[in-house]
Amino acid sequence: MERNERLFYKLLIDNVEELLPVVYTPVVGEACQKYGSIFRGPQGLYISLKEKGRILEVLRNWPEKAIQVIVVTDGERILGLGDLGCQGMGIPVGKLSLYTALGGVRPSACLPITIDVGTNNKKLLDDEFYIGLKQNRATGQEYAELLEEFMTAVKQNYGEKILIQFEDFANHNAFDLLAKYRTTHLVFNDDIQGTAAVVLAGVVSASKLMGKDLADHTFLFLGAGEAGTGIAELIALEMSKRAKTPVEETRKKIWLVDSKGLIVSSRKESLQHFKLPWAHEHEPVRELLDAVKKPLILALSNPTSQSECTAEEAYTWSEGRAIFASGSPFPPVEYNGKTYVSGQSNNAYIFPGFGLGLIMSGTIRVHDDLLLAASEALAAQATEENYAKGLIYPPFTGIRKISAQIAATVAAKAYDLGLATRLPRPKDLMEFAQICMYTPTYRNYR
Repeated sequence: MERNERLFYKLLIDNVEELLPVVYTPVVGEACQKYGSIFRGPQGLYISLKEKGRILEVLRNWPEKAIQVIVVTDGERILGLGDLGCQGMGIPVGKLSLYTALGGVRPSACLPITIDVGTNNKKLLDDEFYIGLKQNRATGQEYAELLEEFMTAVKQNYGEKILIQFEDFANHNAFDLLAKYRTTHLVFNDDIQGTAAVVLAGVVSASKLMGKDLADHTFLFLGAGEAGTGIAELIALEMSKRAKTPVEETRKKIWLVDSKGLIVSSRKESLQHFKLPWAHEHEPVRELLDAVKKPLILALSNPTSQSECTAEEAYTWSEGRAIFASGSPFPPVEYNGKTYVSGQSNNAYIFPGFGLGLIMSGTIRVHDDLLLAASEALAAQATEENYAKGLIYPPFTGIRKISAQIAATVAAKAYDLGLATRLPRPKDLMEFAQICMYTPTYRNYR
């Protein structure tokens, strides 16, 4: 990418299924762990505590001025690997390369940013090659003031329609930042909202495969952090929309397990605020496989080494009955003389097209209905042929077309909600999405 940007994106677009695990999870996780040792030069913008008071000046130093999307992290919760400090820069760089390759956002319009407030990772603090601030993480008011200055400076420098994607912040900061800025900025948290949208699409597709309505399912989540509660809320909203019942009722069909066990009403006093909606009265199920004849198992943690279970375990434990998809790829599984090919519930299905839809329509805020629209657009592109193979997502080989369809659907919903500012509204949003997409080609001078 550093030597020939066009060739890099051409290669990635033409070989996306093969190269996606290299550009993103699982390889990006290993790259972040070793970032200091393999560092050759900055690929994004670093903003540290030392820049407090002059963040706007730092932003203006970036050579490209027509920025449309920023992916920003503070490196505290990189994938399932924990606090990697400013070595988490690999995540914004990787995500934005997918914005370009899969969603068609121009490379020059993308800005990866890492906010360096220190790290609590002792191994990194003792590493002579660590490239960030060698101090424990700033927290509380000091942290909040830096983020407030950053958000204000971004809006001042790039305007109202700049998309800011929060990436791999720790749970306590991720929820607070999204709640604080979603009404004043165009913000999106891929861990909370993007994961939720792609999983909801898979659940909708799986429901068709099972011949059941979404509201007929009961869901159990292992994990109640950003991804778990974000997915649960979007599923509850979709069930509420379909069944025309209050979301408080549909939440009762969803159960979450955290590090201390099942989240139930008797634990309310000790629960974090984002877990409270999921504390219900519990009736036990003794034999899960007897109760669930065709289970849907989504092992979403990344990278592959952090997955809740492998494809082989899912198919073996369910006696070949499971519908399985994972966050990172697994090879095909042989069981009882049959080959099972698992799908990948990857956020890359959603965020590139979702971002393109926001950009091309000039949307100024992210509404939950936009996430539901993106999810429905993805689910609609899974075919009977995919279902016959046990797959709940369309193949990645058609990801550019998938992203364009998601972008068009999201833009249409933004116009319907009065959130889009690009006027007049294009007559054919699918055609407009394809026109807006960057394609890595060389000019013909003959």
